[in-house]
Amino acid sequence: MSSHDESRFPAQVYGARLERAAELARNAHLDALLITPGPDLRFLLGSGAQSFERLTCLVIPASGETPSVVIPKMELAQLKDSATGELGLQVLDWVDGVDPYRIVKGVLNAGARVAVTDVMPALHLLPIADQLGALPVSATPVLRQLRMTKDPSEIDALRRAGAAIDRVHARMGEFLRAGRTEAEVGADIAAAIVDEGHLEADFVIVGSGPHGADPHHLVSPRVIEDGDVVVIDIGGPVAPGYYSDSTRTYVLGEPSEEVAAQFAELEKAQAAAVAHARPGVTAESVDAAARDVLAAAGLAEYFVHRTGHGIGLSVHEEPYIVAGNDLVLEPGMAFSIEPGIYFPGQWGARIEDIVVVTEDGCESMNTRPHGLTRL
Repeated sequence: MSSHDESRFPAQVYGARLERAAELARNAHLDALLITPGPDLRFLLGSGAQSFERLTCLVIPASGETPSVVIPKMELAQLKDSATGELGLQVLDWVDGVDPYRIVKGVLNAGARVAVTDVMPALHLLPIADQLGALPVSATPVLRQLRMTKDPSEIDALRRAGAAIDRVHARMGEFLRAGRTEAEVGADIAAAIVDEGHLEADFVIVGSGPHGADPHHLVSPRVIEDGDVVVIDIGGPVAPGYYSDSTRTYVLGEPSEEVAAQFAELEKAQAAAVAHARPGVTAESVDAAARDVLAAAGLAEYFVHRTGHGIGLSVHEEPYIVAGNDLVLEPGMAFSIEPGIYFPGQWGARIEDIVVVTEDGCESMNTRPHGLTRL
């Protein structure tokens, strides 16, 4: 497969997705879906087009008629890596001075009930609503049925992403040592993420010492010290845009007995949630499996976030592994399992794997050791 082809799946994959999207839109009593650049457009067309002030919009009629792509003539090159041409989609290009929102209205029936992608900017949503005479509804309830359950090609991409980020964690001894700043370590990790096969480094968290107690700390000028516990949470996309996301916790030197004991409970909690994840259980029960272990150890108050989030063409997407989500898991659903414990002003720890639900359990995309790694 050439590098060009690796930017997306075969055209028939996108054709099937468009047909299914139209079917689900009909089932939801919609007339059309309007999709502007973002993860939904990448999923449906393989297009990495970006959103600017000029409207680019995929219009999918629920009737099953040929979809249209409304796009500025000057940005037609954005479709070069998409399946648009191979699928025979209608391309309606426009130039400055033409109202693209009227073009969108022109391919819809009068009074059409439409749904829009959740990343459509208000810059485009409001003029479309004005043309239609009604505010569109969200397409998320329709599209999540498509995106939440991954097909074998998507799962293979997630495996490659997981293996690539595992290779970066395996090199942590090259980067993480006392006397270096978090920012210096983070820069080396970002370069390694690309070196190991990602398209880019999407995020790098180096939370050393007290910064580890902030789950979304990134990097800082703080100098890492001997004895620090360090949270490393890293990820990025691999072609054709599927993400890795993995966290491991390291310690520079020998941990105290208290740190070692508390981390051991975290490791049990993460393992319990992974063991629980399978078809037929709910998302919230996976969250509870991790939370119950920490509660029994007296650590419940130090676990301050959900246990996981879905992943694919977005780092965070459905399903969310959180209390109150009674979604029943099905084979092909992909999500993180990442309990953590955080002691403000002291230290923190998190263990994260991406898993995919199988017919009788789940498969982890990450295989690095889960224990507190001494460097």
